[in-house]
Amino acid sequence: MQQESILTNYSSFSCRRMPVGLIGIRAHGGRVTDLLFMHVEPSTAVSAPGSPLIDEAFGQLDAWFAGRLKAFSLPLADARTDFERRVREAMLAIPYGQTAPYGELAAAIGSPGAARAVGSACGRNPLPIIVPCHRVVGVGGRLGGYSSGVELKRWLLDFERRNRG
Repeated sequence: MQQESILTNYSSFSCRRMPVGLIGIRAHGGRVTDLLFMHVEPSTAVSAPGSPLIDEAFGQLDAWFAGRLKAFSLPLADARTDFERRVREAMLAIPYGQTAPYGELAAAIGSPGAARAVGSACGRNPLPIIVPCHRVVGVGGRLGGYSSGVELKRWLLDFERRNRG
């Protein structure tokens, strides 16, 4: 029993090169907590001890980038607030290769008129790609913002459209 609590509180981090550049994944307590786009190449090694969970996350990312995986099945850290949890659930419900406007998500979670708050929650999403905030767009399909840049958002959306089969 003691060993389980040690493993539950164990944090791990690893970086790997992916088609969009260097990606870091952090896990803690048996859940994936963060997916980070590492825009600046680290000058030293940045990987801490990995874990089977991080290996699984990278395996699923490899399958996603190969076009073989449409939805992730990883244990994810809880959202910070109830509102962010509802936005996360709505983002996860957007089908692969499709988009939904911020206002539509706001209405879907029972908060019509909260499109800007939905946009802010998307911007704070610690698990991009896995929780597909890139699928949330402005009115008329306008891309809106993306925490790692609009060009990356466009790339991800185009990638999904080409691979939705």
